[in-house]
Amino acid sequence: MSTAPISPDPAPRPPDEDSGRAGRRRLPGALRRVGDRLAAAGAALTVAVDGDRSEPLLAQAPKRWMRLLPYLVAVSFTVTLIPVTTQVLSNDYGVGGGLAGAIAVAQSAPLILAVSRPLTAWYLMIAANVLGTIPLFQGDAGRPSPWTPMVVVAYLVLCIALALRESRRTLIGIWLVTVVASIAVGLLRDDSSHDTGVLLIVLSGVVLLLGALVRERGETRRKLVEQETISEAERTRRTLLEERARIARELHDVVAHHMSVITVQADSAPYRLQGLTDETREEFESIAAGARESLTEMRRLLAVLRSEDAQGDLVPQPGLAHLRQLVDATIRGGVPADLSFPELTLVRELRDVPPAVDLSAYRIVQEALANVVRHAPGARADISIAFDDDALLVIVVNGPATEPLSPIESGGTGHGLVGMSERVRLVGGTLDVGPLPDGGFRVAARLPLTVPDSPSA
Repeated sequence: MSTAPISPDPAPRPPDEDSGRAGRRRLPGALRRVGDRLAAAGAALTVAVDGDRSEPLLAQAPKRWMRLLPYLVAVSFTVTLIPVTTQVLSNDYGVGGGLAGAIAVAQSAPLILAVSRPLTAWYLMIAANVLGTIPLFQGDAGRPSPWTPMVVVAYLVLCIALALRESRRTLIGIWLVTVVASIAVGLLRDDSSHDTGVLLIVLSGVVLLLGALVRERGETRRKLVEQETISEAERTRRTLLEERARIARELHDVVAHHMSVITVQADSAPYRLQGLTDETREEFESIAAGARESLTEMRRLLAVLRSEDAQGDLVPQPGLAHLRQLVDATIRGGVPADLSFPELTLVRELRDVPPAVDLSAYRIVQEALANVVRHAPGARADISIAFDDDALLVIVVNGPATEPLSPIESGGTGHGLVGMSERVRLVGGTLDVGPLPDGGFRVAARLPLTVPDSPSA
């Protein structure tokens, strides 16, 4: 019998290699976090393209110091650049003190306006920068030209505000004007001076590009949040409408049964009862005709609520008398459940329960047990039905899950709770739902035995 050769154990990797691989694995996560933070910053700083263009940066920030922060930054740059620019123009370029101060103010003050109106501030600054280069050409030998370092700093700060506020087409136009202005005034500078035109072109392009990316990412994130909010509201509204339509169909079946009984009794009364007068016979005929007309109107209204492919239910709607079968079916499905109520008393008192309340109580217990199966597998469910004065109390309590959740059922939409709330509201009751300290869940409904004529809005 031949044996396969045993390969030697692989040589252990050096610690430096392991740490290098771990670092590479952590790098994408760090980049994602940086991207998320940039997106959050862009969403906070930017204003939508179709929004209020005069809204200051961080105007929607929750705290006052955040809303004042852009003004503080703009004022800080302005009060710093004005004296520095005045001194540099006077000492290094030989510009007179008064003219140097005026140029410094014209080139720096627009930064304050950039907080709320960056495009207007850019018009003022680009004009001040171009006109401010004229007095520099006589003394720019060996100096930065045509733009002074202070002009470069102020212009880049303004580009940040522009990128966070203006559209991509506007930013491209701003950068092209910057290129043309830098080339045009660069033709007049002294050959021995240090060219800053190319520096401003490159740096402004980079700042505008990065700022636009942050703004667009922020807008995308904001629109995504808005769309998710709208979608969730639409789902809730659609669920509510569907539940109302289903309740209307079920109530129709309940009421139609009673109206049909009234019609049959009124039609058959002359044959079952002896010695009826003509007036009594006409009264029974009028009752039967009114009942048939009510059924016709009810079916006509229900047709508006039914979908095209909806099929009418041909069996009576369930109620409290069917709870025992529902609990037994739940137990056979693997969920331990217990129904506590004095059955003889309940059966005797069921005739005092309106059909709408009877159906709503059954559906609430049914939905609560379905939620136990979906979200708390293996948990025990206790159902309690009781009468309290003129109200019916329905309480379903389950413990924490004892089995692992299925990946399909690990999340919920909350549509079941929406349906419970709508059913309780339609009969004028109250609903209390929520988690328990031990990890379980409780559903408690109080349904009045006197159903209001119309639900409160």
